Amino acid sequence: MNSILFVCLGNICRSPLAEGIAKQYANNHNLDIFIDSAGTSSWHEGENPCTNSIKVAKENGIDISKQKSRPVTNADKNRFDLIIALDQNNKIDLESLGFSNVRLLGEFGGLGSIDIPDPYYFSDFSGFEKVYKLIEQGIDGIFAEHKGAN
Repeated sequence: MNSILFVCLGNICRSPLAEGIAKQYANNHNLDIFIDSAGTSSWHEGENPCTNSIKVAKENGIDISKQKSRPVTNADKNRFDLIIALDQNNKIDLESLGFSNVRLLGEFGGLGSIDIPDPYYFSDFSGFEKVYKLIEQGIDGIFAEHKGAN
């Protein structure tokens, strides 16, 4: 595995967190992997992650504040070994765009194939903390699975 793309709807909440967590994991384990994130929509193109995603990442020692939202592109189909959708709707959208190597983050780390909920619509910050932990668990599972595959 040389590259991973994390995809959610707007690329301002979940996928920036996943990108930041995965980059920290790769850095901590001296792994040379290209990691990025994108959205299935272009609604927030060029925007930084939402304030609460930046905050929860910072509380866990990760700076995602400089990331910029971008939509997925056709070039991403061949650029990434592994494309990870944060929920089933994102997976369906990616597959309808012709992506074939898409998996759900919830398939990893013993999460039981759950959708990672969109914290943007949660009423308080605790939703971002919950989503952070789910993403972290899934990413640990990705690296554990692919370590065994090497």
